[in-house]
Formats: sequence, structure tokens, C-alpha cells
Amino acid sequence: MGKLVVSLDGVVIKEVQITKDKTTLGRRPYNDIVIDNLAVSGEHAVLQMVGADVFIEDLNSTNGTYINGKAIKKQLLADNDTVEIGKYKIKFLLNDGGDYEKTMILKPGSGAPPSLGLGSNFGSLGAAAIGPASIKVLTGAAAGREVALTKVVTTLGKPGVQVASITKRPTGYVFAHVEGNQRPSVNGIPLTGESIALRTGDLIELAGTQMQFIQG
Repeated sequence: MGKLVVSLDGVVIKEVQITKDKTTLGRRPYNDIVIDNLAVSGEHAVLQMVGADVFIEDLNSTNGTYINGKAIKKQLLADNDTVEIGKYKIKFLLNDGGDYEKTMILKPGSGAPPSLGLGSNFGSLGAAAIGPASIKVLTGAAAGREVALTKVVTTLGKPGVQVASITKRPTGYVFAHVEGNQRPSVNGIPLTGESIALRTGDLIELAGTQMQFIQG
């Protein structure tokens, strides 16, 4: 199972799990992944899942499809490949198939973080029936701000630098490393495995910012 992380100018705008045999990408609203930009063709590209492999094929688009800077017609995607369509970058990541619904990026000094959906083709996955929780920013320009963890997955950090996710599961909240050479830390200990369960009061350090996990 893989996922696509769509970004523009270094800011993540949506995350999409690849769950279908064919996933279409383009400007037209009937595509599975809609990118409303004139540099993107109406039917720009299609992703095909063959077993555990995911291929991307350019559908004779006007401006072409690029992987890691090279124009392609059809190519097998590898973990961490970056697909470029116009000014948009789409990173392909292999993962354990966790529930992804919406993305929230925490950028110091940007005001309330945006919450962006995946469009009508990706319905709500519903939230697990556990107590509410939030993240309180302790340092940096956003110090004092509290972000409620209302989605199944909340993504925090600086795209291209260091990004982590907090997933709401039936058993509690789980913190995981998403991207970046340096791993985030919990209570001063760098994350060594794929993920760690969070407890109220845990201190998280991510992309140079300290924050505290609060539940209940």
C-alpha cells in the first residue's frame, strides 16, 4: 500500500492513499485526484496498482509528467519518488496502510493551520471513539497555540524538512515519523521505530519546535 503527498511551494495540500487498481489525476473534477491548475491537463496521468507495485502513466498531457526531474511516459514508482506536474510535487511513499483522512500543517506564524480535505471521492473515515486530545506549541513563533486533534491523522512539521503524524486509533494516539533525515523526539528520545504510543504530557520536538501532547 502506498500514498501520495501532494505539495505546492513546499506546503502539503493533500494526502491520498492508493487503494484502487486505477487512480486518475488531472484538472477535471471527475478525477480521483483533482489538481485545479491550468498547467495540469484535464486527464493528466493515471496510477495503476499491479499487486504491490504502483505504475504512473502520462496520458499525453500538454506539459508532461516528470519523476525526479526526468520526463516519463510510464514508470514504476519507488519509495520517495517525486512526481512533478506543473508546479506541483507529488511524493510517493510506501507505508503500512494507516487511515489517512486530512492533513494539517503546523507552520510557525501562519495563524490557524489549514485543514484540507481530499475531495468528494474520499469520504470521511470517521474518528475513533476515544477521548479528545490536542497539541500545545511550547516554543517558536506559534508558542501558546493549541491544535485540537480532530482528524484520524494530523500531520505536523515543515514539508521537505521534517514531518510527523499523529494517528487517532481505537487504542489511543500514535506518533510516527513521515519524512526528513532527522527523526523527531518524544521526551528527549529520538523516535527509533516506525511509531510510538503517546501519553498525556509527552513532550514532542519536531523541526526545531517543542510541543506537548495533551489528552482529556
